[in-house]
Amino acid sequence: MREGDRMGLGAHQFRPPDDPPDENAKTPSPCGEFPLDGEDLPYKVEVWDDGGKFVEQVVAVSLSASIGYAAYFAAAREYPGRAITLRHKSTVISRWTGKTH
Repeated sequence: MREGDRMGLGAHQFRPPDDPPDENAKTPSPCGEFPLDGEDLPYKVEVWDDGGKFVEQVVAVSLSASIGYAAYFAAAREYPGRAITLRHKSTVISRWTGKTH
């Protein structure tokens, strides 16, 4: 088999050789884990238990406020009757009580 006939086993990036890489220390590797530092993704959407006593699950985290709000409104539709909060870091910036008429 000639050298040109073999398929490479590695990943290839198609970019000009002088183009700087688009990854930095905070960009997660596609093969690795996301950063554990909560400050990297400050917006968090939480779904509370039926009694409103504790957060049952976090359904979204985001760097972007607009994505955080979109996830918050989607969670309010997805979990009717449940309390939903949108946090920025430790501050609640929006709360859906889950009360229906």
